[in-house]
Amino acid sequence: MKSEITYWCPKTSSLVAEEIYGEKWLRFSYENFFGNIGLWALVKRAWFSRWYGRKMDKPESKKKIIPFIEKYGLDCSEFLQEPNSFTSFNQFFYRQLKPESRPIFPGEKVVVFPADGRHFLIPDLSQTQYIYAKGQCFELKSLLGCHRLANQFESGSALISRLCPVDYHRFHFPVSGKSGIPKLIYGDLLSVNPIALRKKISIFWQNKRYIHILQNEHLGDMIQLLVGATCVGSVHFTAKEDSWISKGEECGYFSFGGSCVISIFPENKIRFNDQLLDNSSKGYETYFQMGEYLGGFAN
Repeated sequence: MKSEITYWCPKTSSLVAEEIYGEKWLRFSYENFFGNIGLWALVKRAWFSRWYGRKMDKPESKKKIIPFIEKYGLDCSEFLQEPNSFTSFNQFFYRQLKPESRPIFPGEKVVVFPADGRHFLIPDLSQTQYIYAKGQCFELKSLLGCHRLANQFESGSALISRLCPVDYHRFHFPVSGKSGIPKLIYGDLLSVNPIALRKKISIFWQNKRYIHILQNEHLGDMIQLLVGATCVGSVHFTAKEDSWISKGEECGYFSFGGSCVISIFPENKIRFNDQLLDNSSKGYETYFQMGEYLGGFAN
């Protein structure tokens, strides 16, 4: 019997079953022996994602847009462009929204969620007995590929923001400060859906990813890690590198597929959203939109 993927929805104050895009394919690939063979031989390869990405860039992919909107009940009033104005499915996928659709929670000492999605908080990275599945530990050194950074943030906090194909796929800065230059770490392109993560949490540090350091006057350094996934080989940065940015300003976007942003904060610098803390302690992800209240500066 297949296990149901659920997350906490603040609007309904209840657990919601996630409607997974491509669920049959994902379960076959990650839960079936023969699917695992195909996964190793084909799906995690970069060329597969490039091929599928080009397919979603073609004009004929536009016909998928309206059925996708109707099936998943997307709110078109949030879109900056009309649905029929997109020239391909990929252009629709990384669509921009009207600024008023994602208001930024005000306050100089406030941190906001960097993306729409299902969020899970690890409040202390030195105490990670399990995440997503019992017995799977979160390896910070492997994730960052740098002993110095891993030592710097070994007792920090990590927010895992998991984006599904139905979500707004642009990611933003959670605080103001100076934006660094993203560093690419090459890797595979496996799915970051819980179906996959529950089997193998090491997907996070096996996948292609970018490390982006942001300097904030109060926090010091924080890290924004952009994790590629199946059909999301391309992470596009739109913010100016090595420059001062404002909280909530757009950092970049993902091309077609599910994606993940991992925000890593220094130890004891943030008092996190109580609902996020409580749900994460129970093993649940919580849905929040970009710009909503993540926490406040401590002290």
